[in-house]
Formats: sequence, structure tokens, C-alpha cells
Amino acid sequence: MVQRVSTVAFEGIEARAVDVQVQVAPGLPAFAIVGLPDKAVSEARERVRSALIASGLALPARRITVNLAPADLPKEGSHYDLPIALGLMAAIGAIPPDALNGFTVLGELGLDGSIAPVAGVLPAAIGANSREEGLICPAACGSEAAWASPDIQIIAANSLIQIANHFKGTQVLSRPQPKVHEGERADALLDLRDIKGQESAKRALEIAAAGGHHLLMIGSPGAGKSMLAARLPSILPPLSPSELLEVSMIASVAGEIRDGALTARRPFRSPHHSASMAALTGGGMRAKPGEISLAHQGVLFLDELPEFDPRVLDSLRQPLENGEVSVSRANHRVTYPARFMLVAAMNPCRCGHAYEPGYSCKRGRLDRCTSDYQMRISGPLMDRIDLRIEVPAVTAADLILPPPAEGSAEVAARVAAARDIQLARYAAAGMPHVRTNAEAPSALLETIAQPDAQGQKLLREAADNMRLTARGYHRVLRVARTLADLDGAETIGRLHLAEALSYRALADDLRRAA
Repeated sequence: MVQRVSTVAFEGIEARAVDVQVQVAPGLPAFAIVGLPDKAVSEARERVRSALIASGLALPARRITVNLAPADLPKEGSHYDLPIALGLMAAIGAIPPDALNGFTVLGELGLDGSIAPVAGVLPAAIGANSREEGLICPAACGSEAAWASPDIQIIAANSLIQIANHFKGTQVLSRPQPKVHEGERADALLDLRDIKGQESAKRALEIAAAGGHHLLMIGSPGAGKSMLAARLPSILPPLSPSELLEVSMIASVAGEIRDGALTARRPFRSPHHSASMAALTGGGMRAKPGEISLAHQGVLFLDELPEFDPRVLDSLRQPLENGEVSVSRANHRVTYPARFMLVAAMNPCRCGHAYEPGYSCKRGRLDRCTSDYQMRISGPLMDRIDLRIEVPAVTAADLILPPPAEGSAEVAARVAAARDIQLARYAAAGMPHVRTNAEAPSALLETIAQPDAQGQKLLREAADNMRLTARGYHRVLRVARTLADLDGAETIGRLHLAEALSYRALADDLRRAA
């Protein structure tokens, strides 16, 4: 007789159903696992054997075969331990044979029979709920699984003995409840009021947050570029329920959810400039999500932008346009969502002081030093960045001034109001999946971002003088639409377009310098 247990295999953030088939048959004692298992799955034999012995059970002196179907799907990870062990327990009569019917099972076993947390419990719970199944998982992941649905049946246990007692009725495990992170994180204490001066940079930060636009800050060392970027999450609205699930599913697959608690704060990822292409876009042996996917619905901050490998930077071009990244390997292809705000910071040259008045570069001609450094960033990548601003150095006179009256709370209120306008606009247009102006399709811009007569004249002249590409033209319209939303205006005026074009002009200057 074959005992069947349901579990999952992960393809990106999708949990595909896997049938664990356990057979205990007469023959020489053996324990075989088939069905394209990786090293971690193959080693489950020893973990399962030791866990059962620690729980007071012994494997029968028979031939044990475990098949993971479908057999052509690669099986990776340690979460197959628990379904294999429970299948064996059902096969030898330690638990009722029909107890596992209607359950998806995943968890890693310790040698003492304890059940350790694993990655991917939230996608597994969502997949089980769609199949109208319950979930058996580690106790540490129970709160995470409870977010899938209030109706899904969840058994979250600390050990194999607890699961056996639960099915026997001697120890009933209560359903875990969804949990969120309590208390403030360190970055929650950051406020725009901490920054003195830099009013133009704060304005650009507000526009980027309101419309989800990409931002590049260029300035001397110590001007406050990293401080500004670190305070961007303080003015972003919290995640909506649908966004929360998207972000948490990626974090769950990456194993970044701690104690089963989710957070409504938007992600903020800041990789070092030595990061590889696989670290940024995703990859490795198991094609895990990279930094751009972990920043989904949040912020990806790249400090010292020209110091990144040019090939790594150019790998961002497709995700910036499509909002997703495809990781292809020899045996599989995985697609992760990657709809993020790119915020980058850089010095104008290797010396860092090219924009300071009266500065004389020791490396030779100042324009040559500047162009050599800025040529590290390709034109197509620069064309995808909506806002480019110069961040001047802060003087001692600015630092002596008292803190500004306006902080993150006031700016966040304006950002939230502008985002509410955008949500209502795109929902009325039949595009509820579009949440910000930066995501608006080009075909829709003629309807929602039509400037007035004076604005059209200015845009026509600027397009010729600045030699805007088609992408640049549409990005200017998106920024102007965000400026109008911040003002509460229905139509885009000349002032909105003039300000949007001013953020584009710096890019043209950089391109000519390079």
C-alpha cells in the first residue's frame, strides 16, 4: 500500500503541488528517495530516521521507497522532511492513515524530532487554500501561514510528537493567528526634519514618493544624499493588503520573514556597490530572488552608482520597464516581480568636488575627469530615470539654523493624498493593478496627462531642443501628472511641465559632458 502526502515545490513565488508517495514493502532494508531530489532532499533520510527514533518510533526492517511526483520537477530544500516523516508514520500506523488527507505539509526536522522553520510557508499556504486544503507547518511559521486566509485549517507544531498527539486527540493544537511586527524599527525614527537645507532635494523626494518615480541625486561627498534616501520610507504610504501579500510572498521564499510576523512598511534595500548581477537581479543554484525583487513595492537605493559594475547596472534596464525579472537557468526559468523605485546617488567625478565653485581638479581638466566618471552609466539606463537633481554641499550657516518646521508627517500626508487620486483614476480606467503614475501605460497618457495649450507649446519646444526620446517624452508627462496631482489640479499646466522638464535637463547636461 502506498501512503500519499501533499507538499509543494517552489517556482519563483509560485508553490506547485508535489505528491509524496511512501511505500513500505517486503525486501532488504533500504531507504530510497527518488523524483529529482537535490542534496538537501536526499539527506532527509538520516534526519527522518533520527527524528522518528527520538519520537519513540523505529523504521521497519523493510524496503522504504519515497517518490516525489511529478518526477521531472526538481525538488530543492529541506521542507520535504516533514511530509516524508508523516507519510512514514501513517504507513506504519503511528497516526491514522487518513489523517493527512486534505493537508499540505512542509517543515524541516531536527535529529531530536523537533520541527524547524522553513522558507516559503506563505506561498505554500496560499496555494493550499486555493486547492481547499489545510496546512501542516512548523510552529514558528504558523502566524505567517495564517495570513493566507481566515478559513484555512492550520496545524503548527513544534515536534512530531505534537502532531501525532493532535491526530489522536490527546493534545489539540490551536490555530495560530496572523502577527505583525510590533514596535518601531530604527529607520522609523528617521525624519525629514533632521535635514537642514536641501529644499529642492526634499521637493524631488516628495515627487518621487508621490508618483513612484526613479530618482538620481548628484552632489559632493557629505552633501546629504544618503540621508535623504534613508528618509524616503518615512514619507511613503504603508502597504495595501494586496501589496503586503506580494511583498511578503517574496520575503517568504527568500527566508527573510522572522518569527512569522509580517510588516506593512515598504521595503528599503541598499546593496553595496560590489554586489554581483545574481545578487541584484536574482539567481544562484536555486534562482532565489535578488535585491530588486526584495525591493518590490519599495525602494532600491544604489549609493555610489558609478562604482557598480556597468553590466550589473545595465541588467536593471528591463526590470525598470516591465516591473519583473526573469532568471533563466539550464533546468528551469523563474520570474519574480520587481516593481521598485530606484533611488541612486553619485558624486559628479572621482574627486567628488567638480560642482564646487573654484575647484581645480588634480587629475587634469575638470570636464575630462567628470565625463570619464559619468560615462560609467549608460545612456539607456539614464534615460529610464525620471528625476535627476543636483544636491549642493551644505554650508556651516545652514547647519546652525533651527530644524525646519515641516517634517516627514506633513510630506507623507501630501504623498498619500496624491496616491489616493492616482488609485481612483486608474481604477476608473479599468486598471486596478496600476497604482502610481510611474506605472501608467503609454497609451493611457494621452487621456490622463493631456497638457493645456500653453503646456503643449512648451512641451513641443522642449522636445526639439532637448532631443527627448519617446521614452523621455512619456516620462516627462508622468512626472507632470504627479506634480498636478500634488497640486490637486485636474489638468497639467505650463508650470507643471516646466518643473518636470527641469528635472530632465540635468540628464541632458550629463550626456553632453560624457
